[in-house]
Amino acid sequence: MEIHTLIFRALLPAIFIQFACAGNNSNDDGPEPPANAPRKAKLQLVTDQFISPVNMAVPGDGTGRLFFCQKEGKVWIVQQNKLLPTPFLDVSSDMISVNPGYDERGLLGMAFHPDFKSNHKFYVYYSSPAKRSGFDHTSRLVEFTTTAGNPNVANTASKRIVLEVDEPESNHNGGQLQFGPDGYLYVGLGDGGGGGDKHGTIGNGQNLNTLLGKILRINVNGTPYSIPPDNPFVNRPDTRPEIWAYGLRNPWRFSFDKTTRMLFAGDVGQNKYEEVDIITKGGNYGWRILEGTHDYNVPAGADKSALIAPIHEYSHDVGISITGGYVYRGSAIPALKGLYVFGDYNGKAFVLTPNGQKWTSAPLELTGRPADNLQILSWGEDEQGELYMLASTSGSSGFKGAVYKLVKE
Repeated sequence: MEIHTLIFRALLPAIFIQFACAGNNSNDDGPEPPANAPRKAKLQLVTDQFISPVNMAVPGDGTGRLFFCQKEGKVWIVQQNKLLPTPFLDVSSDMISVNPGYDERGLLGMAFHPDFKSNHKFYVYYSSPAKRSGFDHTSRLVEFTTTAGNPNVANTASKRIVLEVDEPESNHNGGQLQFGPDGYLYVGLGDGGGGGDKHGTIGNGQNLNTLLGKILRINVNGTPYSIPPDNPFVNRPDTRPEIWAYGLRNPWRFSFDKTTRMLFAGDVGQNKYEEVDIITKGGNYGWRILEGTHDYNVPAGADKSALIAPIHEYSHDVGISITGGYVYRGSAIPALKGLYVFGDYNGKAFVLTPNGQKWTSAPLELTGRPADNLQILSWGEDEQGELYMLASTSGSSGFKGAVYKLVKE
């Protein structure tokens, strides 16, 4: 399926062309296949020893350690293909109780400070009990450091709350944390939950006076943080200066391309469409006016020409909830080089191939899939650019989690 971007800001075509040129999709095994031809990879089990792996982070310190957030509140380390027996961090006592089977709350994100090797700081995002009446819970961004003399254990006494956001509903919490190439922390927040973004007169996604339905950009070196001076809405009345982009429903997972530095986001849809966006400074991605490229709740006089359309969308005939992904910059699977690899909660995986201003989707066929029903929860990228799929399975062996590395078939 090929989806063309319908609405462009002036800067987007140049960005797309830059990405197409930079994304060398070479295949060392022969001629490059057609853009819509299925790609193939194999799933290699890393661990299946804890449930609900929803996020992966790497410290960038050369140790090769992989850190995984378990939705129920623990962070686990895999080192040299072995799961360490003791959790790196456990914040479950500071969280709201979550259902391991299905709950959008929990320990949802983690990122290491760019200067982690020297300052030992990292950040997590999780769902705490509501601080105010009338709200379901509070999303909390917290800074910790590692324990002196033991880098595999967090120092819980170092806890510093950076940001808190009241959440009216239990769902659409976002939770992705990524430090950008600029050294600032990008934070994804959903629209506050429920269905249809029925918050206020225009919905949280379009309301610039709330952090909900946004991707934020902050400097965590401030107290508790500061606003980068080139953020798009600095000094604008009735507008939160933390906002980098808005009009998002639930940007569950986003990532920076290691080569082009472009920011890709998988935004979860409402009833009919899932979408992939390229996030740009000050961009309005349409929700709740649009779902994907389609009218959803269009107010009288709305200027839809100012909205940025997704680079790709797919209907609920194909999937049910996008889980984002990464542009592949590893070396183990040449056929995926430069392609955006992503998946859906229903277990399907895909790639997007850029060609100028057009993006073409193709299936990603994964061998080594478990026999039980597979749900793709998230994706991860290690220091070498190799990709990991975080999943859960349900079936004859019960409900369990698993982490897989993508390798050449």
